[in-house]
Amino acid sequence: MLNEIQELVESDNREQKPKYTPGNEADFERLYQTSYGKILGTLTAMLGDRAAAEDCAQDAFERAYRKWSTWKPIAPAEAWVHRIAINAAVSYQRKMRLREVGEVIRRIGRPELAPDPQEHIEHRDLAEALAKLPPKQAAAIVLRHYHGYTNRAIAQALGIPERTVASRLAIAKQRLRGMLSQTYGAHADEPPATERGFAPAAD
Repeated sequence: MLNEIQELVESDNREQKPKYTPGNEADFERLYQTSYGKILGTLTAMLGDRAAAEDCAQDAFERAYRKWSTWKPIAPAEAWVHRIAINAAVSYQRKMRLREVGEVIRRIGRPELAPDPQEHIEHRDLAEALAKLPPKQAAAIVLRHYHGYTNRAIAQALGIPERTVASRLAIAKQRLRGMLSQTYGAHADEPPATERGFAPAAD
């Protein structure tokens, strides 16, 4: 009876002993031989492309080999390599989707860009004056009088309260008038943007 119990214990110990030893090249070769077919089948089902699945499987085992010495036999080695392989397939799918999107964009071609606001400003002085404004004020002027945005739309675009847009526009116009007064004299009292080709928007 005692002998039978001892044999059972030894059998249990053999079953609990890891099948593979981390870092052991012979064990990794055995792991490769026994699990490659299962992993290839999984990847082929995922990708629907045998050649791509073979590439991903090869990549997965190369990664696993580099990390083989760090593998911890908490989970089966086959499951560990499977996880690496699935991640490789997911990365492959992501790259393929991005490549397909890139090909579509290239096929569509580059859209015609909106004309540069500078090209629609009749006087160079106004362009220089806009460039001297603080960027946020210049942006408000261009959005309002070049693109035709309402104050509400500008507020949404810039993420600021609508009253702030009105304040920026008022200050920007006042500064523009001051900078352009010497060039345009009495006409500088008019809103410079609307006078020189900008289209105002109705709120």
